[in-house]
Amino acid sequence: MKYTQIKETCLYINDLDLAENFYHELLHMPIISKVDGRHIFFRCGSSVLLCFLPEVTSNEQNLPPHFAHGKQHIAFEVSKRDYLKTKSELLEKGITITHEQEWSKGQESCYFEDPFGHVLEIVPHGIWEK
Repeated sequence: MKYTQIKETCLYINDLDLAENFYHELLHMPIISKVDGRHIFFRCGSSVLLCFLPEVTSNEQNLPPHFAHGKQHIAFEVSKRDYLKTKSELLEKGITITHEQEWSKGQESCYFEDPFGHVLEIVPHGIWEK
């Protein structure tokens, strides 16, 4: 099998409007779909961030039931050129950087949380390259 990417990533949340404010208004991710009482989906580069209400999707009838609880983690990739600018923009918007990590070859990433406590990360392009 030859995969090209992970197309969708899910986070489970408890407030669609709060997710819209954070991911769309603060992080500037375009909204693809919003269904009150169920989900809100965002475009993130060539991928999609799905935010579901777990109390709804755990009882799915048309799709396999799915849900999660706790501090989920996802990383957003930016170009190497935009890494420091993106980190600065987070701080300017009042988003606290909770951790900075230096990886091999001098690369670094930064962590922050969404309003639901999920652990988000900004990584520069190439961080997983050999």
